[in-house]
Amino acid sequence: MNLTKTLRRQNYDLIEGIVRNHAPLQLWGKRPLNEVEIEYEKLEHAFKSDVVLTEIKSPVLDINYSKKNEFKFNIGLTILDKLFKSMGLANFNLDSKISSGKSISISYSEAESIEYPRGEINNFLSTADLLHPNPSMLNDLNKNNILIITGTIFAKNLNIEIETDFNMNLELVASLKSMVDGKFEFNLENKTKLKMINNSNLPMPIAVKASIIDFDKGSFKDLNLITDNRNLF
Repeated sequence: MNLTKTLRRQNYDLIEGIVRNHAPLQLWGKRPLNEVEIEYEKLEHAFKSDVVLTEIKSPVLDINYSKKNEFKFNIGLTILDKLFKSMGLANFNLDSKISSGKSISISYSEAESIEYPRGEINNFLSTADLLHPNPSMLNDLNKNNILIITGTIFAKNLNIEIETDFNMNLELVASLKSMVDGKFEFNLENKTKLKMINNSNLPMPIAVKASIIDFDKGSFKDLNLITDNRNLF
């Protein structure tokens, strides 16, 4: 089953960029060409309110190895390059060892979500003031250019399957192991299929739920869910 579709049914978008520091209650700003960049690490760094927000943690039971995204080979290599860089493996050039193939699939497991209730965030912003005078922030709010992350999915395990169009061997696997600083285990399932499993217990953010903060002439109106096909993150 497709991982992206599974996440979208839960109002989450898969993180596609190199940046992997996403966390709930961060504020991000929309920029030209629909790009986003982080503005504040916490909602409370920009706003003040008496409303107390409740963090909710829960296991994401349906994010496992059966939910995967499968790509054509060179598209998969391009996506993996970003993923490896986000894990501190900027010099791991997989295509230098495996230059052709049929497909690449990516999946995750041991996932947990951290969310904040939408109603509480609405109440917080309805009663909030800016922490200090901030003309540029208010201008972005009135233009609906500020996004808030209301939930993040973290996963401990990353699973990559590579199907080649040539026969691999143990010598190739050993050369790949030497390039990843112990961050992946390798399993040669057969001569044309290689599995890579990350060897870290540190959860990484894999998907976010975000909303545009709707302001009108200095007053908060609503949160508008933006989890759709735009993949801002």
